[in-house]
Amino acid sequence: MKLATFEAGAAPQLGAVTGDRIVPLNAAAPGLPGDMIGLIAAWPRVEGEVRRLADAGAGAVALDAIHLLAPIRRPGKIMAIGLNYADHIAESNLGTPEHQVWFSKASTATNGPHDRIQVPKVSQALDYEAELVAVIGQGGRHIGKDAAAGAIFGYCCGNDATERAWQHRTPQWVVGKSFDTHAPFGPWITTADEVPNPHTLGIRCLVNGEVRQDSNTRHLVFNVWEQIEHLSQAMTLESGDLIFTGTPGGIGAAMKPMQFLKAGDRVRVEIDGLGALDNPCANEA
Repeated sequence: MKLATFEAGAAPQLGAVTGDRIVPLNAAAPGLPGDMIGLIAAWPRVEGEVRRLADAGAGAVALDAIHLLAPIRRPGKIMAIGLNYADHIAESNLGTPEHQVWFSKASTATNGPHDRIQVPKVSQALDYEAELVAVIGQGGRHIGKDAAAGAIFGYCCGNDATERAWQHRTPQWVVGKSFDTHAPFGPWITTADEVPNPHTLGIRCLVNGEVRQDSNTRHLVFNVWEQIEHLSQAMTLESGDLIFTGTPGGIGAAMKPMQFLKAGDRVRVEIDGLGALDNPCANEA
């Protein structure tokens, strides 16, 4: 099942995507939670009703007639792992980490799957990073690797957009990773039952139609289950938290000469079976 947040001339609402159409959920069932975090938290109770509504298709509208928003408009946590594909480690001239390298992105970086990515006023070193994003379901603490799959609600595409000059000016990456609009994800959440193995997915990034990144999630250094196990030793993972699972080689900063994003560029992130992001870049107003 594919679940989205969208607007169509009114307040944001939840929908189920079926083919090239979306079925509004809240109008058909006002008792459902009104936002995605609420829906995820209530999923064990409401899943049957949501699936019935999606199958019935009442009120379905064309996807091109609505505006898709970030599936979760304000995630509680956005955690992201660095240096997690061998080819990206090599192009960064760094060794394979002994321990997982984590940073956070501010929730205010959240952005929709087709919305503008800002090229910041303060620097012109904006880069792209195509990533598989795992969305936490019921979550918890001290989740073992063998139980990690059950903690994930679903998956989507993500772009860990990064302001490289700000990322590297200090040892801490959080600010350079957290500029407004620099965490587009979506276009919807594909529930985990439709992704039996998240470690066999082709992942690509295209800039203005040119393929820059082209890999497969089988090349993750620390796989998704290991990531969930590691993080949950330190913090409680909650419904709707996002886990950006790492980017493959091909970033703009590793090109010769470096190729950073500029106003007018389009960045497309594709992951097999999960859809695509397609974000234009525009100068910060």
